Amino acid sequence: MEIIQKSTMQELAKEVCKIEADSIMKLQDRIGENLDKALDVIISSKGRVIVTGMGKSGHIGRKIAATLSSTGTPAYFLHPAESTHGDSGIVTRDDVVIAISNSGETSELLNLLPLIKRFEVPLIVLAGNKNSTLGKSADIYFDVSVEKEACPLGKAPTASTTVTLAMGDALAVCLLKKRGFSTEDFLLYHPSGALGKGVLYVVGDLMLKDKTQLPIAHETDTFLETVDLISKKKLGCALIVNDQNKLTGLLTDGDIRRILLRYPDVSVLQNKTVMTPNPKTITPDSMATKALAFMEKYSITSLAVCNEENEPIGIIHIHDLLKAGVA
Repeated sequence: MEIIQKSTMQELAKEVCKIEADSIMKLQDRIGENLDKALDVIISSKGRVIVTGMGKSGHIGRKIAATLSSTGTPAYFLHPAESTHGDSGIVTRDDVVIAISNSGETSELLNLLPLIKRFEVPLIVLAGNKNSTLGKSADIYFDVSVEKEACPLGKAPTASTTVTLAMGDALAVCLLKKRGFSTEDFLLYHPSGALGKGVLYVVGDLMLKDKTQLPIAHETDTFLETVDLISKKKLGCALIVNDQNKLTGLLTDGDIRRILLRYPDVSVLQNKTVMTPNPKTITPDSMATKALAFMEKYSITSLAVCNEENEPIGIIHIHDLLKAGVA
């Protein structure tokens, strides 16, 4: 029995990584106008992207379809073997088909060609042979060929599937950019798990909005009256307004300590003399993630929430955000 050294296995693993990395780097040189054509076809489509592939190509196809769907391009995976037994009914004249086959001669995919051509559905092919039946049938062709597989036997799809996956990711990312797909859009499609936990909240969902609990004081109220208000409301701050009920300042626990050290007689002070003017604010329809980023940027723990007239209607505290899972 042949004894294989650990170092030999490590070298083999490194060689696999090198072959696959080199294959992806060579793919770059083959991406040209066909990419722009594919993006335009998919963007202008009124339907969905139907991704199909057999065997290992099918597994890659499922991942490409999932990535497209999660980044703003509705996509489905169609199993080519099942398609000839009724599943091809999901394909409509408004769709775009992406077919994946390293050889370009996968019989199950070729069986789909009559339907695709009859419906005049745009066909994007990812294959390793442009002169194959599938390659010649393509409206848009992507060359995902490799010089060799990473498998020592040269049989198992390894480098070829990696290159195909990279091409699919490139398509998805370019479509994301072309559509103007935002962070909020992405999080909307990922409401569960670490990606999306708490991110669908807007400030209005989490802010304190009960008027009886809001610590609102007037500019002409005395400093000591406002300190008492802050103590009673237990929010660590007071929102200061003028005669028109517009927010003009903020008084926090930190301000109180600084004021007590600075002024020998605080009994004569009014809020307008000691408040922090023009405080940071946020609107109730802003994403909660934006409020958290705002707090982290300016090292503050709470934000006044104001309407379009700059009237205070609530307070959002960092503890409320963290408790809701916004991070």
